[in-house]
Amino acid sequence: MAAAFNPTAGKPLRPFMTFALPLLLAFGAILGFIGGQAAGLGPAAGTLVGIIVAAVLAFVLPRYLPQRSGRWTATGICGVLGLLAGGLAGFIGGVILGALLGWAVYWLTKGNYRRGVPVYATSGQTLWHNAFKFICGAIFFFLIAPIVTVIPLSFNAENFFTFTPGMLALDPEAYSLRHYRDFFTNDAWLQPLKNSLIIAPLATIISVTLGTLAAIGLSQSHVPARRAIMAILISPMIVPLIISATGMFFFYSQMGLWMEEYLGLSKDLTGYIKVVLAHAALGIPFVIITVTATLVGFDQSLTRAAANMGAGPAKTFFKIQMPLILPGVISGGLFAFITSFDEVVVVLFVGAAAQKTLPWQMFTGLREQISPTILAVATVLVCVSICLLTVVELLRRRSERLRGMSPG
Repeated sequence: MAAAFNPTAGKPLRPFMTFALPLLLAFGAILGFIGGQAAGLGPAAGTLVGIIVAAVLAFVLPRYLPQRSGRWTATGICGVLGLLAGGLAGFIGGVILGALLGWAVYWLTKGNYRRGVPVYATSGQTLWHNAFKFICGAIFFFLIAPIVTVIPLSFNAENFFTFTPGMLALDPEAYSLRHYRDFFTNDAWLQPLKNSLIIAPLATIISVTLGTLAAIGLSQSHVPARRAIMAILISPMIVPLIISATGMFFFYSQMGLWMEEYLGLSKDLTGYIKVVLAHAALGIPFVIITVTATLVGFDQSLTRAAANMGAGPAKTFFKIQMPLILPGVISGGLFAFITSFDEVVVVLFVGAAAQKTLPWQMFTGLREQISPTILAVATVLVCVSICLLTVVELLRRRSERLRGMSPG
């Protein structure tokens, strides 16, 4: 056990006592500190237990157990320790920490940290390779942690924005669907939801129509100043939103007054029109970018061949071009829908109380009512966004297959 060996390269790695063991002890101390704080043991006791467990596992598992069995063993041992220290919640936490510790033991002692790097890579290159992976993982955790926190809080049985002792102990009575029930039965939430479901689809239709036409036009080589026009069209996603909202406020307020005075439209109707047009302006850049990316692999000879066969421009577009760029069009439409459905700044400037959308109601709830129903609404929006992004990814893969960029 004096040295660990790389099973792929067949050469000795750094000595166990001076490389793998210190790192495992440090990692065990960190996990023990976290587990001790969660279980109420205190930072010192938790850190000490983590160091002891890490040392025992580091010496025993690689010598006597294969990797899969050893990792399950580490998970079970830490799960039992967590169960003794903190009950069911401690067991779940212990299982998670044990899985991490078991992975780290074999990753360091068996030389798995050298996988993915050439056998001739230096220590510095290997360090950077793994550091890059850990940095990406830390960024992912930083981005996903708020979402993971909101979802369980939405099932809180109390009117609190924090985890109650019952929730931490996984007491079933501490969890409830009351906030979801309030969301789907309270008119204060149903009317903003209805407004969002009216405004977002209409804005998406306008964004997809104008954005697709703009992308097709800008894909033609004979169009002058294409880059300048593209920069202007995608500027709404580059300019700070508060600046765009201020400009839209002055523009659409005058347009609303004109529609009310000369067209005889009601204030509510003009308010909806203004919000729809403003959201469409925000969604058009996403459609242009996705459709333009799809048109990069489009064979223009297909449209010329259709024209030679007597097809008109409209028939050529719908029969030849549209089926091939459809994944990009749908992807842009989904992005435009998400942008409109989740937007709150522009609607605050352009809309009125009758056009209050779901994000606007959430913003109001945070400032005035402090209603935990916001957590339930946020969870629903997260689930919807995940579903839509999944569809976007599937469409992206289909588009690549249609263009011959992917063998899958």
